[in-house]
Amino acid sequence: MGAQKGKDLLLKLDFDQNGVFETVAGLRSRRLAFNAEAVDVTNADSAGRWRELLEGAGVRRAALSGSGIFKDAGSDASVRELFFDGAIRTWQVVIPDFGTVSGPFQVSALEYAGEHDGEVTFEIALESAGALAFEAA
Repeated sequence: MGAQKGKDLLLKLDFDQNGVFETVAGLRSRRLAFNAEAVDVTNADSAGRWRELLEGAGVRRAALSGSGIFKDAGSDASVRELFFDGAIRTWQVVIPDFGTVSGPFQVSALEYAGEHDGEVTFEIALESAGALAFEAA
């Protein structure tokens, strides 16, 4: 796989919970991180005192983040409402030449910023709230 354009990594939201995803605002940067918590089962009988991990155990999670500008007052209001309600909605991340990750996420942070001679920008962070699905490209 060769280099990909960052603008092609898309963050989408099923605003109306009807299975139709729309790109969220004008995101200029986006990030998706997967993490897995390891379960340490090292004990006195561990060979050479090397750490041992329990296969298939632990908690998996994904974190989404992005920053940019809202395309209109409606998308701003929708995302803001999700944050203040603590609502969990289905989000989708399209990763070019890799695939699509989708599932339930909760908005865990929403920040606004602006310079006196520029537009208002925002930063958003989401945390996975259930099982995620992956569909290869």
